[in-house]
Parts: sequence; C-alpha cells; structure tokens
Amino acid sequence: MQPLLFLSDLHLHASRPQIIELFLRFLKTEAATASAVYILGDLFEFWAGDDSDTYPEVISALRSATQNGTPIYFMRGNRDFLVGKQFAQETGCSILKEPATLQIENQTILLMHGDTLCTDDTEYQSFRRKVRSNKWQANVMSMALPERMDYFQSLREESQKSTRQIPSHIMDVNQQTVEEQMIKANTKLLIHGHTHRQAIHQFTLNNEPAVRIVLGDWYENGNILSLKSLSDFEFKEINN
Repeated sequence: MQPLLFLSDLHLHASRPQIIELFLRFLKTEAATASAVYILGDLFEFWAGDDSDTYPEVISALRSATQNGTPIYFMRGNRDFLVGKQFAQETGCSILKEPATLQIENQTILLMHGDTLCTDDTEYQSFRRKVRSNKWQANVMSMALPERMDYFQSLREESQKSTRQIPSHIMDVNQQTVEEQMIKANTKLLIHGHTHRQAIHQFTLNNEPAVRIVLGDWYENGNILSLKSLSDFEFKEINN
C-alpha cells in the first residue's frame, strides 16, 4: 500500500518562508504519492480565524492536493485551534476532532495533537480550557481582524516567553495520562505531536507491548512519519 504520512508542528509563519516553501513542495511530491496525509496540529504559528486570509498560497496548495486525489486530514493544535468550516471548504481537508482513531490491519491507532497529554503543566491546561470555550472564542472573533491579528501576535510572544521559563519536563507528556488515553481508545499505538521531541517510545500497557510515536517539528527541516503497516514505519526528513 501507499504510505500514510503524519506530520505536525510546522508552525508556518512569514518569518520562516523557507519552511512554507518546503511544505508547498511536500504537497506536490511526497503527499501526492501517499494514500492519505494527517496533519496533527500546529500547521500554522497562529491562526486568527478563517477570515484572516493569512496564507493564501498554503490554502491554494492544500486545495490542489485534495483536488488531485490526496485525502488530507487536519487536527487542530494549540496554535491553530480556530481553524473552522471555511478552512475545510476552501482546502478540501477533513477536520478531525481530538482524539481521533484510525483503523489499520484491524488495529486501532490513536491520533492526538498532544497538548492535552501534558497534564503536569497545569497553568497551560487552564489556559487551554479558557481559549477553547465558546465564550472566549466568540469574544475574540467579534474583534476587528487587525485587532485580532495583533492580539494573537501578543499571545504568541507571551507563549514564547513563558516557555523559556518552564522546566522542560513539565511541558512533556505525563505517562499516566498517555496510558489512560490509550486504554480508553483500546489501542497499543499512539501518534502525536506538540512536544517537538521526535521519538519512538516503547513501554508495557496492560502487560502488552505499546508504542508512542512523537512527531518532529519543522523548525529546521521537514519531518514526517511514513507508515505502510504496523510493522513498517519510519521517520523521514525533508530538506530544502
């Protein structure tokens, strides 16, 4: 079978045009030969709403890829949680609710962005609950677009500042939370992003082997997980 491709944490932003170009090339090359592409959050550095028209070239490239027959699934991350129906209509991407599951070889794969697994970071979890509330989002979307863009830029800067002050282990996933989510989904394989710590973690869950795959970010190069079967998967790096 053609591989399933998984990626996350591209954080596309005008300050990193080379990564935008790398993603556009990925959609024309690797993605075109995939059976499906799964973007598990934080495609954008921030997304101020579907009316922002921030990355028209990315929207156009996604639309071309889906129109040419590549199914693309998008899961909202902590930076682009305001992606909505208009984005889906304009790109042809299918929006996945988190958590989502995928069936391969009669086995369940759990897909997450990953920020809800970082339960040791209680301050972030409180912030997440606030910004995911209907009330907060309605208030933000009532702002004029220029004001909203400035507001999200300030949130981005505050996030970068606070991240530097929090111990790295606090911002990583909590293993107990990982296991609870996997048991709930009745799976032994979890794929997620968010932490930017690309790795394959093997452990025991209910006396059986389990695997947690962490996707890499796109700060320096492109990083994807190519999965052909449950026993045939690998990380691949995409360079400029």
